[in-house]
Amino acid sequence: MKARVTVMLKSGVLDVQGEAVRHALGTLGFAGVNGVRQGKLIELDLAETDKAAAELAVKTMCDKLLANTVIESYRVELI
Repeated sequence: MKARVTVMLKSGVLDVQGEAVRHALGTLGFAGVNGVRQGKLIELDLAETDKAAAELAVKTMCDKLLANTVIESYRVELI
């Protein structure tokens, strides 16, 4: 089973990298971009075959390592 985890900064947390990308896009002539939020995508190949157990395991991984839950939120998708 595969899992896809999307990690993003929580709203209200300054996204310095996203702002740098927005500025660079403006410099390149893409004037219509008003905001950019940048995150990370993590794909996991799991041995687990039970969907509920896999989702619980991935959420535990996120809470312990993959996301800084103080400033980031995450979404788990089993694929």
